[in-house]
Amino acid sequence: MLQSFYSTDVIEAGLDEVGRGCLAGPVVAAAVILPSDYTHPLLNDSKQLSRLQRETIRLDIERDALAWAVAEVSHEVIDQINILKASFLAMHRAIDALIIRPEHLLIDGNRFTPYPMIPHTCVVKGDTKFLSIAAASILAKTYRDDLMERLSLDFPAYGWAKNVGYPTPLHRAAIREFGPTKHHRMSFRLI
Repeated sequence: MLQSFYSTDVIEAGLDEVGRGCLAGPVVAAAVILPSDYTHPLLNDSKQLSRLQRETIRLDIERDALAWAVAEVSHEVIDQINILKASFLAMHRAIDALIIRPEHLLIDGNRFTPYPMIPHTCVVKGDTKFLSIAAASILAKTYRDDLMERLSLDFPAYGWAKNVGYPTPLHRAAIREFGPTKHHRMSFRLI
């Protein structure tokens, strides 16, 4: 069972990102502030859920959260500053977009660039431990999956509707055959 909060006496936002290991598309992060008494029978790490479950839970989170935001950093910026810095930038943008200012940040992972004036705690595998991080993982993943599915309409050979930009054999074979698209991260090893 996932924990509700790390710190119970402050407004806490959970954050997670998706798309770090992809060859194409943006990195996407989400921030979620849940009510103090929030429970959900299915809420879990997005990787443990089916697409249908994620879509259903996404609607619940968007309806029930006190505040939530999704932000992205483009493949061009990823190529300029590197994927780790871009992931933290996406998280900062998600925090910026929240309609409620959190007093504590709960970050999925083992490091983070501090956000000004808000303390944070990094939690390895946090999306399997805290509701707010799991909620953020679902919002980030569903947003990015939808985006890559739309992009795949113009670039069907790369299989983004299924692989969402990750380096599958089909994706790499398409890069070898057709070359990279305008959405590929040129600083990554594409082949």
